[in-house]
Amino acid sequence: MVERYFFTSESVTEGHPDKICDQVSDAILDECLKADPNSRVACETATKTDLILVFGEITTNANLDYQNIVRRVIRDIGYDSPERGFDYKTCKVMVAIEKQSPDIALGVDLGDEIGAGDQGIMFGYAVNETKNYMPLTTELANKLAIQLSRVRKTGILDYLGPDGKTQVTVEYEDNKPKRIDTIVVSTQHSEKVTQEKLKEDIVRHVIKEAVPSFLLDDGTKYLINPTGKFVIGGPKGDSGLTGRKIIVDTYGGHGAHGGGAFSGKDPTKVDRSASYMARYIAKNLVACGVADKCLIQLSYAIGVPYPISVWVNCFGTEKVSKEEIIEKIKEEFALTPKGIIEYFDLRRPIYLKTAAYGHFGREDIDLPWEKLDKVEKLKEVFSL
Repeated sequence: MVERYFFTSESVTEGHPDKICDQVSDAILDECLKADPNSRVACETATKTDLILVFGEITTNANLDYQNIVRRVIRDIGYDSPERGFDYKTCKVMVAIEKQSPDIALGVDLGDEIGAGDQGIMFGYAVNETKNYMPLTTELANKLAIQLSRVRKTGILDYLGPDGKTQVTVEYEDNKPKRIDTIVVSTQHSEKVTQEKLKEDIVRHVIKEAVPSFLLDDGTKYLINPTGKFVIGGPKGDSGLTGRKIIVDTYGGHGAHGGGAFSGKDPTKVDRSASYMARYIAKNLVACGVADKCLIQLSYAIGVPYPISVWVNCFGTEKVSKEEIIEKIKEEFALTPKGIIEYFDLRRPIYLKTAAYGHFGREDIDLPWEKLDKVEKLKEVFSL
């Protein structure tokens, strides 16, 4: 009997209020790392109408101009006039930053080793349904959001605003994608455009450009601005906060998520660095043929370098035992914070570009945890 089901993932554009905050937090992290690679950063951002609040704990030798960093990010997103509902030139920027607690530093600074910056569980996931080993729903939702931003910034659809959301529902048969059932695009726009014109343009310039035509059929539904109007957007329409789009950042609801956000955190925080390593492990395992899909969990205790546990779920697709997979993971991959940081060279300013459109499966940016440089070695150790 054929098993049929529908699965949905969403994405948001860089002008979404929560994503504004992620980008500000990661821009501050990058500026810290440029001047001081050993910076300890836990930076949060919140936003509402005409206001950006930056707060958290930062210990660094960098001399930061928070006003300039924040305003540059907002300008680059496209909030550059009152008509957009938010303006980088006139918004108020408030800063409440203190140094990292010395109690936390005691657990992290262990001489030659680095203890985990917090307790937590981190997941990495990969599946062979796309060439990037990402779930199809997640990949397409992100591509739609990227294209929505591209047509705005290049002037193809100059009446669009920076805020927007996308959503893709795929019909699966026996765990394989068959077709796209529904695409939802909600985008901020000016008063001057009609809903008919907007819908026509979004289908032509966004959906048809971002989505492979073979996945679309006569039954595919397009819901464009289903409320009928989206003029008020960004922080004027909704508040924003760092770390409130963690499923958008990862696998769109596939696999699992430990709960910790990424943006604004330096790599001693395993919420970020260990999630990157877990994705790297899962992707290379699937790419080498050990399994068709793979979910990795790494757990840590604050101040302890090595994971408390390593867990694997291949959903019955594994070609060798899970016990052997776990054994080889421990042998072949760096799992301590120091090992992960050094392996991926994470003490450098690479984080702002991850703060919108997902941290995994990206084709537009070069990310070390997306490399497939372990595939041949894994084929050897698993005798594949």
